[in-house]
Amino acid sequence: MSTSKIVLITGGNKGIGLETARQLGKLGFTILLGSRDEARGQEATATLTAENIHAKAITLDITDLDTIQSAVTQIDDQYGALDVLINNAGVCFEGDLPPSQLELSVLRNTYETNVFGSFSVTKAMLPLINKSHAGRIVNLSSGLASLTEYNLPETDAEKYGINLLAYMSSKTAVNAQTVLFAKELKDTPIKINSADPGYTATDLNGHTGYRTVEQGASIVVKLATLPSHGPSGGFFDENGVIPW
Repeated sequence: MSTSKIVLITGGNKGIGLETARQLGKLGFTILLGSRDEARGQEATATLTAENIHAKAITLDITDLDTIQSAVTQIDDQYGALDVLINNAGVCFEGDLPPSQLELSVLRNTYETNVFGSFSVTKAMLPLINKSHAGRIVNLSSGLASLTEYNLPETDAEKYGINLLAYMSSKTAVNAQTVLFAKELKDTPIKINSADPGYTATDLNGHTGYRTVEQGASIVVKLATLPSHGPSGGFFDENGVIPW
């Protein structure tokens, strides 16, 4: 059994996930990189290992219950518990289509990963997180999930101009999951929160974001390492609380 804290990061082989792994690894965490593509997961793990970070690749497709259960078994057999789960994997398929032109299949596929996938992983990993002395769950959300901010042009005209039904509503649903799991877990040491990394340059947006992955990962790392008196059931960026 490892004596360091164990963190599983879904979609951890690139972007914010990989940078979060790097930052937590430098804090002494053992990193489990969840990746749909085994080769890419191994390549990312090799990169971290070269930086003296203890990392291991785990094949994990969050839309595939078999790979989720396999990951649970691997973590239980090797470590016996999970200290931190970071639900980082996410998709955006719709381009700039307005809601009235969105295909139902795109909405379904977006929710399959962003909502149902993150739920499936959280539910499956929760027994292992319960074995931790201070479990933490971080759900990667988005400022575009805020019903307040993207509905008030005088608050944020830039966000108001974005109208991506599938992606934005899926992240709002992720925030709802955060609140409801927090209610269930309120009498445990586990803390679960949603993180907004900001408009970060990643594959998800064709690297058009104006923030670096180092900046985007900072709030994720902060929520993953909350002290015992830290919040649970909240929605945060690096500057503090975001309105629902």
